[in-house]
Amino acid sequence: MTMLNEPQVRSAQVMIACHDIGAALDFYVERLGFRVDSIFPAESPTVAVLRGCGIRLRLDPSATSGATLRLLCDDPGRIADGPLVAPDGTIVELVDANPPLVLPPVKQSFVLQRAADDANWTVGRAGMRYRDLIPDRQGGRFVGSHIVIPDAGPVPDYVHFHKVRFQMIYCYRGWVRLVYEDQGEPFIMKAGDCVLQPPQIRHRVLESSAGMEVIELGCPALHETFADPDLSLPNATMNAARDFGGQRFVFHRADGAPWEAAEGFERRRFGLREATAGLAEASVLRPHGMASATSSHDREFQFYFVLDGAVTLHHDDTTSALITGDSVVVPTGMRYSFSDTSADLELLEVKLPG
Repeated sequence: MTMLNEPQVRSAQVMIACHDIGAALDFYVERLGFRVDSIFPAESPTVAVLRGCGIRLRLDPSATSGATLRLLCDDPGRIADGPLVAPDGTIVELVDANPPLVLPPVKQSFVLQRAADDANWTVGRAGMRYRDLIPDRQGGRFVGSHIVIPDAGPVPDYVHFHKVRFQMIYCYRGWVRLVYEDQGEPFIMKAGDCVLQPPQIRHRVLESSAGMEVIELGCPALHETFADPDLSLPNATMNAARDFGGQRFVFHRADGAPWEAAEGFERRRFGLREATAGLAEASVLRPHGMASATSSHDREFQFYFVLDGAVTLHHDDTTSALITGDSVVVPTGMRYSFSDTSADLELLEVKLPG
């Protein structure tokens, strides 16, 4: 009897239609560095299996069509100035194995997202539910998500990392257990806590409470998530001050964190400014004293999320009443102020630069 947990697939091959095995071997073996795993029939070869670049190719005249191969290279220009075409018609794309992070030009706009709009919810990675907080992405520069893990218990996540310029996660409700590269044993992030995930730090979501919610902000909006199956977390190295792309990991705990005065508010800072060398800052604001004065900013990004309570936002010649779960992006140059704050109001504020 075959056990379900036994591996059923031993290997895989990319089939490529090939009608001139000699020319194909010259191209794949001599030009691209593949090696021959098998070839037959011996007396007049027509089929060959090649291994290289982490894949296997089967050159076979019975294949129905050609293929496109995408090869990740340290320096594509040393191989060719553009795509190659094999004798069998296969297109070979040569791309940078570690391309630089591309930041789209920011296109600022005023964005108001209401918590009551259920149309923004989708199901994303590892079964998590996502609500889009910045649908226009500010030209592709920023993404904001309200994320919910519906069920309590283990999360079907894996060790992974993100190629980003900036990424932070604020625990809105419930708790989640996480583990990060070089940061020691797994820890619990509770409501009010925040982590800064510096570029390419390996991490994994382990388990959560039922209905756990976080607010996640990242730059650029479109960025890749890479699995790292070769690293087990927690890892043996402990280096809390390690530099990841010019930033260091931050775990801000709400319990016992100091508050400082701000006009019309008091502020609990997360310490992102210091950890990002001024790239970003994030805080929780709560009312203190009079309404805030009218102001504007010249940053590339300024974001508010109503964590609790209610507040009125005055922007240009418009007034918007905000309640729990609403969020806004305030663009450069817009005159705005807050008033009519409820006693229980808490605002998440995120600014780039910090």
